[in-house]
Amino acid sequence: MRRTRTITIIIILCALLCLPLAAAGAAGEGAAVSFIDDDGSEVSLDQPARRIISLYSGHTECLYYLGMGGSLIGAHSTSTFPPEAAYLPRFDYNADPEIIIAADPDLVISRPTITRRVPELIEALGKAGIPVVSLYAETLDGFDEYLRRMAALTGAGGAAETVLADFHARLDEISELTARFEPKARVFFESTETELRTVTSDSMAGMAIRMAGGVSVAGDAPPVTEGSSIAAFGAERILELADDIDVYISQRGAMNAGGDEHSISIRPGFQAVKAIREGRIYLISEKIVSSPSPRYPTGVMELARYFYPERMNGLEAYSGPEPATKRDFANIVFRAKRLSVFVPSSSKYYETDHAEHMYGLFEDVTWRDPDFDVIETCVQAGFIGYDGAMYNPDAPVTRDELARTVFVSGDFAARDARVDIADLDACANGRITQTLVDNGVFALEEGYFHPEREVTKDEIIAALGFV
Repeated sequence: MRRTRTITIIIILCALLCLPLAAAGAAGEGAAVSFIDDDGSEVSLDQPARRIISLYSGHTECLYYLGMGGSLIGAHSTSTFPPEAAYLPRFDYNADPEIIIAADPDLVISRPTITRRVPELIEALGKAGIPVVSLYAETLDGFDEYLRRMAALTGAGGAAETVLADFHARLDEISELTARFEPKARVFFESTETELRTVTSDSMAGMAIRMAGGVSVAGDAPPVTEGSSIAAFGAERILELADDIDVYISQRGAMNAGGDEHSISIRPGFQAVKAIREGRIYLISEKIVSSPSPRYPTGVMELARYFYPERMNGLEAYSGPEPATKRDFANIVFRAKRLSVFVPSSSKYYETDHAEHMYGLFEDVTWRDPDFDVIETCVQAGFIGYDGAMYNPDAPVTRDELARTVFVSGDFAARDARVDIADLDACANGRITQTLVDNGVFALEEGYFHPEREVTKDEIIAALGFV
């Protein structure tokens, strides 16, 4: 037995001594990266990159989702998501290549349109010994490979599969839901105000329309150039389909921008378009519907909410007699008010002073929170208050807080007949409370408003019904 025990101890010690070597071997496996990028250039890295400059906002987003945001030493000025990306050093592909070279990156991630636009930049970086990899997913079918290549460059292969599993699960959930909706919403998607172009059916935006349960009236529009996601259309064809367009979507962004509600509605003859007559013009950021990014399902959900507002903004999941949290509160307000997800409209957003809350800077609701978009949208719209750098998502909602939201959501006039409120002085804003009580929105309890009493989900829904 002593001999057997000794052998066992030796085996265990050998195994323990080998662990560091095994771990080193595992880390080294796959460290060498080799593939042909989207410019047709051979990519070969001996080890994952750790000093990266991203020249496209979609790349920046993907790297953060992969957990590799810490490897970024700079990004293009359009990189505003996640919020911390807005504070990275800025690099412009139209500027002097020496600025990038001086930053000493071990990888620059570009895209084919940049190569075509500034080939001299790519050439200069190559001569300086800086690897440049060109990646882009023009269609949804190419997204998985695009993200896996991004992960390979940084050694984040496992993270890519986790991100992709969530990405496709969200898309499947939306698609399965909207597949049951009939009749289908007929949609025109304006990708650029110039020449009133649209998107091809196989583009990211074109696929988003389909998964959101819509049917593009321009589904057969040919691309402006081979392989492009932008398609020619024009005002004449839009007017020919005027009675067939239920929803008019206009894309907003730096690369491709459609018109806004006003400019669209005053175009000659456009009042004949059904969607415009019925006030169903919606704007959507290109960053959530046309960019290859893990945020893409958010854009698909937004389109579904535009196409089927009654079905997609239901409050059943947030109703009940239990006390509401501020997380519940935001979800109810977001759906009841049919708010559009807030996306900073410009790369200058973080360079501007904001007297109130700045997007994405709550300490207790980060961009990885599943309700980030809902909470940020409600706060940015001014419907829900907050406490400095904290939102307190799990805190209860008081009658005082609900009164403020209802008041700013509606149009309530002061009444001549004033109801006596015994604890009016205890309310955060007595004028708001008085007006809402006088208008019958809130009932008193033996003459008291009880501003600090917690409210239920059903009470929030009922109060918002007055708006």
